[in-house]
Amino acid sequence: MNHHKNMKISNKKIPNYWLKDSVWIGRAMVVRLRIVFFILFGSMFLPWRQNIQATGEVITLLPNQRPQEIQTNIAGRVSAWKIKEGDFVKEGDTIVILTEIKTEYLDPTLLDQTELQINAKEKSVLSYTSKIDAINEQIKQLENNRDLSQSKALNKIEQEQFKLKIEQAELSAAVLAVNIAKKQYERDSVLAIDILRSPLDVENRRLKYQDAIAKKIGLEAKVRSANNAVETAKIEYRNLRSEYGEKLAKTESDRFSAISSQLETEAEVSKLRNSYNNYNIRNGFYIITAPQAGYISKTSIRGLNETVKEGQAICTIVPDGASLAVELKLQPNDMPLVDVGETVNFVFDGWPTIVFSGWPAASFGTFYGTVYGVDNMVDENGEYRVLVKSDNTKKAWPSALKLGVGARGYMLLKTVPVWYELWRILNGFPADFYVPTVEKKSPKK
Repeated sequence: MNHHKNMKISNKKIPNYWLKDSVWIGRAMVVRLRIVFFILFGSMFLPWRQNIQATGEVITLLPNQRPQEIQTNIAGRVSAWKIKEGDFVKEGDTIVILTEIKTEYLDPTLLDQTELQINAKEKSVLSYTSKIDAINEQIKQLENNRDLSQSKALNKIEQEQFKLKIEQAELSAAVLAVNIAKKQYERDSVLAIDILRSPLDVENRRLKYQDAIAKKIGLEAKVRSANNAVETAKIEYRNLRSEYGEKLAKTESDRFSAISSQLETEAEVSKLRNSYNNYNIRNGFYIITAPQAGYISKTSIRGLNETVKEGQAICTIVPDGASLAVELKLQPNDMPLVDVGETVNFVFDGWPTIVFSGWPAASFGTFYGTVYGVDNMVDENGEYRVLVKSDNTKKAWPSALKLGVGARGYMLLKTVPVWYELWRILNGFPADFYVPTVEKKSPKK
């Protein structure tokens, strides 16, 4: 029965007004599709601004304007805090006060004791100076005495040599006299044989000859004595030189010993002065001050009486009035398309925005910047770092912008039709190489 009923219903005729409505709807759909097609086809020829997208964060261009940790120069114990987190401090304001914990610096009179040691050593240096002057004077006296004694010894040698020459001359005369007396004696002896001379004359000649020989022997003894006197004077001269040389050598040794002791004392004075200056400078490290004006953002030490090590961070200070910039990380395949002076659109975290990457003029809430520098090497993540500074000629960056805020940059490149951009993306081609037509100025250092 149900089957027959269904057959009856299906055999019923469709009303004419239903057919008319279907035709009208079909024609309207065709018109709408044609309109959409022409709109889409026309949009293919709209201009599209190619861009490179990169993420990064807000930093500062100058290193001294970046957040920095305030570290201790010495180990110590925290005795007092002069700030709290969020405070604004000026350059030189006290942040924390430390007390000494090392035993070699605990003496409160350390500087005074070191100064006394320096004064004592300086007086010792002066005493060594006086001793050296006295030794120098002693050396001069010894040299004068040596010269005088040597002159006397040389004069004595000359005198003895002169005496020796006199004795030698007298000896030569005595030898000549002996020879003459001998010849006279021999001649008179021959004449006495012929009775031409008397025996008395011969005896007189013999006596004269004997006297001449005796005189010659005496003069020979005097010559030997004078020669010995000359040698003795020379020996005395040599002994004198040796004696004064030994005295001078000993005095010079005392002088050099005094100079060495003086230099050692001066070195000790220098070390003590160095220690004194180090102690004095160390006393200034007990008070940790702000290196520049800024805000205290984070303290790393909790409470009082906590011990800190050398170089340990006490707190972090964020400089006031920093020149903000954005650090973007760029992929290596996009790096050749970026050049200094190009325009960059920014979207900062926390600021409402509507972004049309291809139509930057239609975007809302974006900010502008200019490429300031591009690194020449990749970082540890295989990315290039791009620095972008604010372009205040178009739109100033928010005054409430802080360091570390996330940013997304759109580096604007060449303007192309939409169909070309779709064709490029479908084929996986990179963006067109773009050279800015605006003359770029080299950034100031």
